[in-house]
Amino acid sequence: MDQTVSVTKLLLDANHDAQAREDLAPILLDKLRGIAQQAMVKERRDHTLQPTLLADEAFMKLVGKDNVDWECRTHFYAIAAITIRRLLVDHARSHNAQKRGGDRDRLAMETMDQFGGGEPQQQAIDVLDLDAALEELKELNQRQSEIVELKFFGGLTIKQIAHHLDVSPRLVDGDWAMARAWLRQKLEPNG
Repeated sequence: MDQTVSVTKLLLDANHDAQAREDLAPILLDKLRGIAQQAMVKERRDHTLQPTLLADEAFMKLVGKDNVDWECRTHFYAIAAITIRRLLVDHARSHNAQKRGGDRDRLAMETMDQFGGGEPQQQAIDVLDLDAALEELKELNQRQSEIVELKFFGGLTIKQIAHHLDVSPRLVDGDWAMARAWLRQKLEPNG
């Protein structure tokens, strides 16, 4: 059985089987560490939160969700993306409160070139500004906001997002392009 099918089967079984949850833990933790590493690459270099800690915190929050019936691995990774975003935002708020107006946590713009297309930019984006922009985008178009969250924080592909949202990849691709343009305009200093 390939790992995709195995993870999906274990997630479905984990809804009612303790052994499946136990077998699933190392697989999911490994995947979460990869997602967290990817998310942390976007953070400033002196960030105080480490990818392993972020993954461990996300894992504890995810496995503690007794009321979630996992539908498939994409569903799990979608919830993981939301959890990681919330953890990063909470960390930024806590860090900024301690500094009382000092430097805010920032994401490296060069790794966010998917918002601009073309050549990567060297500018940083404030985590809290991105969060506020995503909340504003959510008011305008919830699906576009969710697509950004799943792609940026969860590392999901267009196809995986389409499957999760039960829409066509073409629709996701179009929404992704529109959301990128909107975020680029919203987050760029001269935008």
